[in-house]
Amino acid sequence: MKVFYLVRDEDETGVSGTGTVAEGIIFHDGQVAMSWKTEISSMGLYSSIRDVEYIHGHGGKTRVVIIDEF
Repeated sequence: MKVFYLVRDEDETGVSGTGTVAEGIIFHDGQVAMSWKTEISSMGLYSSIRDVEYIHGHGGKTRVVIIDEF
């Protein structure tokens, strides 16, 4: 299991802001759970970290930063 932050360098949409905007877990099978740190919080489930990067990466303006591995 890996723990990560979603770090946004540039807020393309004006919704989530910049900096650490979400935190998540990559499970042993590659599936991902991610919780947004925005004013109105939500949680998303994804098939892979690649899907997270594709959906939320905004062409490199947001990145996944692995912070711990268990």
